[in-house]
Amino acid sequence: MLSNAIIGLREGLEAALVVGILLAYLTKTSRAHLKRAVWTGVGLAILLSVGVSAGLQQVSEDLSERSAEMFAGAMSLAAVGLVTWMIFWMRRTARGLRGELHGKLDAAIALGTGSVASLAFVAVAREGVETALFLWTSVSAGQSAIAGTFGALLGLAVAVMLGRLIMRGALKMDLAKFFRVSGAALIVVAGAVLSYAIHEFQEVGVLPGEDATAVSLSSAFGKDTPLGLINSVVLGFSNKASWLQVIAWAVYVTTVMALFLRPLATKPVIPGTSATAVDNANAGASVAVTDATSAPVTATAPEAVGSGSAARN
Repeated sequence: MLSNAIIGLREGLEAALVVGILLAYLTKTSRAHLKRAVWTGVGLAILLSVGVSAGLQQVSEDLSERSAEMFAGAMSLAAVGLVTWMIFWMRRTARGLRGELHGKLDAAIALGTGSVASLAFVAVAREGVETALFLWTSVSAGQSAIAGTFGALLGLAVAVMLGRLIMRGALKMDLAKFFRVSGAALIVVAGAVLSYAIHEFQEVGVLPGEDATAVSLSSAFGKDTPLGLINSVVLGFSNKASWLQVIAWAVYVTTVMALFLRPLATKPVIPGTSATAVDNANAGASVAVTDATSAPVTATAPEAVGSGSAARN
């Protein structure tokens, strides 16, 4: 449940901020009549996400036991790859995200209302499909469907609330720190999903080493115990874990975490221009979506997300 809440909160807030940027830009440029198209795209993206989750469950139920285990392992690997890509995508593009969205929205408006809806659809569908895939994976790994769904919905609800408060200027939130901490948490969760994928492939004989047990957990680590909850969220191991599971988890988490937390290279200052002048040229409203590894930046007003020229390109 906790892992799904983390996924829902992180992905939900990213989607909420993107939608907020689009809506605020339409208001600023006196094109508020196109907001309906944005909401249409958002609604279709939500329907797609629900459809993906239901489709995965249906496919899994229609397969034989061995094929279902293979399918679960493959989808788990896909989830790990998707969340890893998204974490680094946000880290790399967050500084210029607002300007990029403004440019894409201008181009979409020139093509028509349908293109505006498509832009919102694609932006939100990325987060929604990722959330649906992780939710389905957690349920396949043995988590209660009710608990997993509740956790994801809780995270999404909190994300929507935070997004609205930020857009209205009613909440000061250090988004740089939030995306950095939540990104690190997602890496740990993805490591647990990777461990589960390996377990599924070992059960069907695709990978060796199922009987080479590295960790054997006692009854104190049962699913209904506090230690069992910590294990399921942090490690993703069942009652026992093979050496291959443990090694894969450790290598993935340590490697990806090190790459994620390392500082981004700063842009060189143009000769003859002081650093202060460069900073002043890029100053404006506080940036709402910023690089997860940069210095803390606080969103304080609607313009912090949807307008102004504060985002560094």
